[in-house]
Amino acid sequence: MSINFGREICGVLDLAEAREWLVTNGIGGYASGTVTGMLQRRYHGLLVAALKPPLMRTLLLAKLDETVVYGGRDYPLGTNSWADGTVNPDGYRHIEHFGLEGTIPVWRFACADALLEKRVWMQPGSNTTYVQYYLHRATQPVGLKLKALVNYRDYHSSTHALGWQMSIDSIERGVRVTAFSEAVPLYLLTDRGNASATQEWYYGFDLAVERYRGLDDHEDHLHAATFEATLQPGESLTFVASTEMYPQLNGTAALELRRSYEQKLLSDQKAKATPDWIHQLVLAADQFIVSRQVSDEPDGKTIIAGYHWFGDWGRDTMISLPGLTICAGRPQVARPILRTFARYVNQGMLPNRFPDAGEAPEYNTVDATLWYFEAIRAYYAATGDEQLLNELFPVLADIVDWHCKGTRYNIHLDKSDGLLYAGEAGVQLTWMDSKIGDWVVTPRTGKPIEVNALWYNALQTMATFAQKLGKPHQEYEQMQKHTATGFQRFWNDTVGYCYDVLDGPEGHDSSLRPNQIFAVSLPESPLTPPQQRGVVEFCARSLLTSHGLRSLDPNHPQYHGHYGGDPRQRDSVYHQGTVWGWLIGPFVLAHLRVFNNPAQARSLLEPMAHHLFAHGVGSLSEIFDGDEPLTPRGCIAQAWTVAEVLRAWMATELAIEDSDRFINNSQ
Repeated sequence: MSINFGREICGVLDLAEAREWLVTNGIGGYASGTVTGMLQRRYHGLLVAALKPPLMRTLLLAKLDETVVYGGRDYPLGTNSWADGTVNPDGYRHIEHFGLEGTIPVWRFACADALLEKRVWMQPGSNTTYVQYYLHRATQPVGLKLKALVNYRDYHSSTHALGWQMSIDSIERGVRVTAFSEAVPLYLLTDRGNASATQEWYYGFDLAVERYRGLDDHEDHLHAATFEATLQPGESLTFVASTEMYPQLNGTAALELRRSYEQKLLSDQKAKATPDWIHQLVLAADQFIVSRQVSDEPDGKTIIAGYHWFGDWGRDTMISLPGLTICAGRPQVARPILRTFARYVNQGMLPNRFPDAGEAPEYNTVDATLWYFEAIRAYYAATGDEQLLNELFPVLADIVDWHCKGTRYNIHLDKSDGLLYAGEAGVQLTWMDSKIGDWVVTPRTGKPIEVNALWYNALQTMATFAQKLGKPHQEYEQMQKHTATGFQRFWNDTVGYCYDVLDGPEGHDSSLRPNQIFAVSLPESPLTPPQQRGVVEFCARSLLTSHGLRSLDPNHPQYHGHYGGDPRQRDSVYHQGTVWGWLIGPFVLAHLRVFNNPAQARSLLEPMAHHLFAHGVGSLSEIFDGDEPLTPRGCIAQAWTVAEVLRAWMATELAIEDSDRFINNSQ
């Protein structure tokens, strides 16, 4: 997809700093920043390494401040904002062009008649970032000076130096930076020029987005080395930051490796006449898929929920898996993910938070486990992999048994109506999981509608799987029929849509929330066709926006249309009106089921194609303000948003193909 900006964006600070780029390495590490090069978040950096993949993310290289020396004049290319309110230098003024080549960000800086191009990418499978400079034109040699600003901290924190002295040693082609005796060394290298070690702290970088988020908004970084070289037109310089002692210094070869990797991703996506913006989403999808080794699974995989600050979560992984893998033409990637998570099923539950080394899994989720059934169903439908189905079926059967007899957090089957009950005081179990201290903002204790829609589908899935494997299936079918009958209790005939939760501590919750859309969008619907239409129409009128569904009806007294402030303020409105991008996918699928108009359903996705030019350029955001103009918030790149848009687009594509075949066969 042609994502390009000229000076109309790059030369306007407010517009350029609001657009961020992201590159990843497939093991949890990343590099990210703004179009201007200005640091805006604690999470920005040229090398945020995953020291214990896919987590233990650590900021090692914050940025490079470049200066071009040409025609007797210095042209600073970097941009920094400081605690005193100044912007110095203001190198963004020299950006003539910014764009993406696949996921690789590319800048062109115009300095008089000289044109310097810059690219940033990461080596797949390695905590290694490449920054390459190529001189397109000049009438005389161009001097290039790079100041490397380093750090060594957890990516969630910030640094205030207070006299911190790192060990900076000159080595061939660059320097080695060792933050403290136990730290992983950082190697800063170039393929040409000279390097000189320094030890100079730059104090008071201003982090405007962190201030908006109510967090520490100032930080210090260490100028550890300066690299200098002279370029003639047609020559390049490659800078490498790595935790490896001997990374590849051939920038041309490293760039070709990255380009080949991304071309392979696009060739795997086999949909006909795929538009460019879907190709971009296929590349974005890969950024969330990372390696996670577990015992007996050296090629284990998992899914990062969102950048910059999420790790791999059970719920997000299972919701995202069909879109990120199957719809991207890579079902083989889904297999190790499904097997990896199967190893952590306990008492019939999937972990919500995947364990770090030495930490116990957290099982505080009722829906992640049920999304696991749907992920396996989608995988089997795409692959017919009976071997994996045989392996996982006992795990799934055990999950159903635990839910029937009861498991953690009062999750159990109510045999009177065939519905699942979940919840106890102080625990957040559904995807609307904000918790502030002991306050669960949206507890939804009782029988949540999407949980029971998932349960209904899980029972159908089990009946189908059992038949495929020649196992008893009648009990699953009987349970599903019982659940279907009980599910009618959700229909609120007074208002014409569904209750959000039944049998809660204060009775039924009639709040208009988007959770009921899953009772229409999932493969099996327990609602009647008129009820399905009612759900879609009410959600369309009150919850639908250009970028997803609001999490609460704007007419509700607890609705909040703006997401911002300190962590408490943000968490208190996270699911009280904030728009969630991933919900546009289920809405499109529900719309398609009810109205059988694939072209109209697909038109609902068009605003997401435009959103690729904003916030996280080339990817899709986590959330948006509920009130117009629907400003993007939260993560700049969210796995389930990308996944569900891909999945919805693919569903409309298949529906259009089926319609065309029907017309052709009728002629």
